[in-house]
Amino acid sequence: MSAVLKNERFLRALRREPVDRTPVWLMRQAGRYLPEYRASRKAAGSFLAMAKNPELACEVTLQPLARFDLDAAILFSDILTIPDAMGLELYFVEGEGPKFRHPVRDAASIAKLGVPDMETELRYVMDAVRTIRRELDGRVPLIGFSGSPWTLACYMVEGGGSKDFARIKAMALNDPQALHALLSVNTDAVIAYLAAQRAAGAQALQVFDTWGGVLSPAMYREFSLPYLTRIARELERGDTPLILFGKGNAAYLDELSQSGAEGVGVDWLIELGDAARRTQGRVALQGNLDPTTLYGSPDAIRAKVRDALDSYRDGNGGSRDGHVFNLGHGMSPDMNPDHVGVLVDEVHAYSAR
Repeated sequence: MSAVLKNERFLRALRREPVDRTPVWLMRQAGRYLPEYRASRKAAGSFLAMAKNPELACEVTLQPLARFDLDAAILFSDILTIPDAMGLELYFVEGEGPKFRHPVRDAASIAKLGVPDMETELRYVMDAVRTIRRELDGRVPLIGFSGSPWTLACYMVEGGGSKDFARIKAMALNDPQALHALLSVNTDAVIAYLAAQRAAGAQALQVFDTWGGVLSPAMYREFSLPYLTRIARELERGDTPLILFGKGNAAYLDELSQSGAEGVGVDWLIELGDAARRTQGRVALQGNLDPTTLYGSPDAIRAKVRDALDSYRDGNGGSRDGHVFNLGHGMSPDMNPDHVGVLVDEVHAYSAR
């Protein structure tokens, strides 16, 4: 882990320092849109078999870097590793996504939960981080990540994905004390998990609040924002930057930019220039191209990349500093890898002008 970092654009951008061009990485950059990923998954037998095998997780993490000139790698894992290690037993159903065999739906089951030991129950994640850092050999920084306390709670209470999040919203209404107890233990676990990833070698950290946007403003400010802020303020991370990303978080940019995190990721439902004006340089911004742009032609992709870069620059006083280019969420399995290459190359080419 002592290799000199050869490409610091991503970390410099998160520190809001000058960069020679805007750094870019993509959520789900290691995934099913790549034929080499599909081959690895077929050989492994399942997603979980790959995620729980450090060598396979490393292999898949590095696959997009072999194709594209990306400025960061992100650990190949899943946001639901923490509740799985808490004993909820994660499994996947083809076409339906992740599920838990033992969801928690009352105060008694929540009271039994504890923070997992990071070097026993979750050692496979830390071993993957260590393996990836070794194999990267300083090429680009490695991002570690976690789900947010609220997003983890959604899966833990619902037992899987949901269209309306009725169970967890009912808990918020009928037994808020129990939900706060769940969010509190999740927050303790997320802080410990991210700290362990940093100790294993992660050079930046991201929290995915995927389902924060399903909450009303009042409920978001009660059940998600305080716990994100607690992570940002209590996680001891030295010079390792933290990014808070959430779908539907545009209404809360002022508060998120004052949370203590170094970066805030935004989806595509806000102009980057507006986000930059509202956060006033307090944090770096990450985002925010609509992922479906990758279904467009190469010329259409280039145009939308330029629009996003121009928007950020215009809202940031004419400077491109403090911006990490990304999608507003993750890529889909049927996207064309060649189009990803067009996006990455255009970000670098256009922002260097």
